[in-house]
Amino acid sequence: MAFNIILLNFVAILLWTLPFTVFAQDTKKFIYNGFQEANLHLDGAATIHPNGLLQLTNFSKQLKAHVFHPDPLEFSSSSSLSFSTTWVFAINPEIQTFSGQGIAFVLSASLDFHHSLPGYDFGLFNRSSIGNFSNHIFAVELDTAQDVDFRDINSNHVGIDVNSLISDASASAAYYSDAESQNKSLNLLSAKPMQIWIDYHETSILIQVTMAPLGLPKPSRPLLTSHINLSEVVLSKTYVGFSSSTGSLASSHYLLGWSFTQGGQEAESLDLSKLPPLPHIRNRGKKLSVGSVIMLVILSVMVITSASSYYVKRRKKYEEVFEDWEQEYLLQRFSYKDLYNATKGFKEKELLGAGGFGKVYRGILPSSELEVAVKRVSHRSGQGVREFVAEIASLGKLRHRNLVQLLGYCRRKQELLLVYDYMPNLSLDKYLYDDGIMPNFSWHTRFRIIHGVASALLYLHEEWEQVVVHRDVKASNVLLDADMNARLGDFGLARLYDHGTNPQTTHVVGTVGYLAPELTRKGKATTATDVFSFGMLTLEIACGRSPISLQSGSNVETYLVDWVDECWRKEVIIEASYLRFERNCVAEELELVLKLGMLCCHPKPEARPSIRQAVHILNGDSVLPEMLPFDAKATHGDQTLFPVSSQATSAYCAHSSDSILEVGR
Repeated sequence: MAFNIILLNFVAILLWTLPFTVFAQDTKKFIYNGFQEANLHLDGAATIHPNGLLQLTNFSKQLKAHVFHPDPLEFSSSSSLSFSTTWVFAINPEIQTFSGQGIAFVLSASLDFHHSLPGYDFGLFNRSSIGNFSNHIFAVELDTAQDVDFRDINSNHVGIDVNSLISDASASAAYYSDAESQNKSLNLLSAKPMQIWIDYHETSILIQVTMAPLGLPKPSRPLLTSHINLSEVVLSKTYVGFSSSTGSLASSHYLLGWSFTQGGQEAESLDLSKLPPLPHIRNRGKKLSVGSVIMLVILSVMVITSASSYYVKRRKKYEEVFEDWEQEYLLQRFSYKDLYNATKGFKEKELLGAGGFGKVYRGILPSSELEVAVKRVSHRSGQGVREFVAEIASLGKLRHRNLVQLLGYCRRKQELLLVYDYMPNLSLDKYLYDDGIMPNFSWHTRFRIIHGVASALLYLHEEWEQVVVHRDVKASNVLLDADMNARLGDFGLARLYDHGTNPQTTHVVGTVGYLAPELTRKGKATTATDVFSFGMLTLEIACGRSPISLQSGSNVETYLVDWVDECWRKEVIIEASYLRFERNCVAEELELVLKLGMLCCHPKPEARPSIRQAVHILNGDSVLPEMLPFDAKATHGDQTLFPVSSQATSAYCAHSSDSILEVGR
């Protein structure tokens, strides 16, 4: 009897000390209060610090990271699908209020994510795999970037995903305070540790997600609840873990502890006292002795006395303009000194482009190694500056994968500096007309760029809180990121107005060749005039020809729209493009794009499609309407109805615009 008791005690102790335990073939359980001894499957940027802190990503861009338990869960008919998990995380953004994507808790049939892309897909998918039932992926995302393609509600939310990043259910990050009987918001980018609980009940096919600041008990009410039958999603052998990625904006993603239980029991509580500390976000000063303080004061006086004149000169060199009212716009403000150092003193070798609007320089911010583009423009004084900053702040809120992101600004004397994402592949026009840069600028790439610009305009026209009319859609304002995705930029002429109201612009601005004919008659830029410019850009990309060019050996102007119109009338519209000879060109797509471009360039604005209709046509969700060639010359040649010759346009463009943002050109 004594031997049996000793044996039972030994078995009990053995089970208690195992970090990963299997019960009756359908229950698995593990807990990590820090990850020092954790035998996890890590890939990408994921690493475990000596103190047990698990870091998924760092401040580098275009990273992805995965952390999974090495042993798969059994989700067969003989085992339980119910599970409970809790974990502690923190997200420290590179730039305050800006971040790439966050962290996702994942159930996956595979540990192979080599096909996934960093940036916008949590390192789980690529664009062709999103939404496929064969993914067998369930995820709970902590998302810190709003992507309208995935119908994100904001840039600070929690979502429940099945085989896709379009969430089945989502909610702004928050927790229920039992003490105050109300929900209280949480900022995922606060760099503070938070705890999250995820519980799935097989019998009720119910998933519940709850979160709270670290140290508070689990709230009585979950943040998210959704009915999902996991048996239709996961396979019999499924891995459990986390995934994360960074794009053009980076964050450090941390896990401090993790507890998981399968089989209907609640996950074991983490021991918060054993969790590893986060890295210091700010330097903490050390206390100095009295003698050290006295010596420091003496040295300081000597330094100040000997360097006063030098200091005055340096201060003038980096002196900025700052007024109290700027604080209300909550736009990231960079110091002039940081931008000066980032661009190596605005050296010519860092120059990316120049024009009437000013100059744009490439830079690397010294504090974060973030690569940026810095535009230097002049601004007016007085009330105009306040309106300028207000409108810049509004544009700074725009978030879309096909827009160049405005990160912040700086004011110095009569100069304004705007800081944007850096686009390593520069602007589209360089690829259309310089075969030396990329001789194999394929049809597939061109079609994706057209679709990207259309998606950006759809967001600006219909999906943001205000209507944004860009007013200068052209090849040189389409930037290309590292993956040759289109990013519409340069909002120097943009106009904002509320949905359901009419724009009040009364002066013609823009670029010759892209201007809609009604602009010279009414001077009113609308979403339809943007559609016209998009149509001209579409023809330009599809044909590799400028909207207006000179005939070789003469000063006679030829118009691209006339050339496409002529081919269309001969019923050989694809002969308007030399791309028809390209091996990978899809003739049906080329014909579709040419006809869509012509439809968008219709002389009458009411005959043009909306940008949403154009996107549907490009997606194949709508059929291009049956139409006949129209009088393309009316878009430029008829001086009575549509006076948009180069001479007439130049005369109109000589007028000053009422756009506050025109000083950005």
